[in-house]
Amino acid sequence: QSVELNFDSKALTEIGFRRDQAYSIPFEEFEAGAERIAEFALEAEAEGYVQDEVEAIALADLEEQLRTIEGGLQEAQVVFIESTQGVDYPKTRGKQTNVVIEGENKLHFVTTVAPPLRVAVYRLP
Repeated sequence: QSVELNFDSKALTEIGFRRDQAYSIPFEEFEAGAERIAEFALEAEAEGYVQDEVEAIALADLEEQLRTIEGGLQEAQVVFIESTQGVDYPKTRGKQTNVVIEGENKLHFVTTVAPPLRVAVYRLP
């Protein structure tokens, strides 16, 4: 089933995909004839002083990586999301530290996407 990206730093599940009904192939047909030709483990990291902005930057980086892979597809190729919810599905993870800048205490945020989003490129039959 084809999907559209739904990455939102304000959502509980920041890394999401929505079915868009644009293309569908029965899984049995896909499994029987599709050839795996590449695989990727996509990671992202960002840091800064506003938590939501940092998360949004990390998600934008992840989206850009996916769009780059998608943009490199040839005819009859698809990107397949291999990460499974409840098993190895990525989520934004944050670390916060106190820093002193010009005599003022500030919070510094580092956001990573972990575990990596696993995707593969397949050639369809």
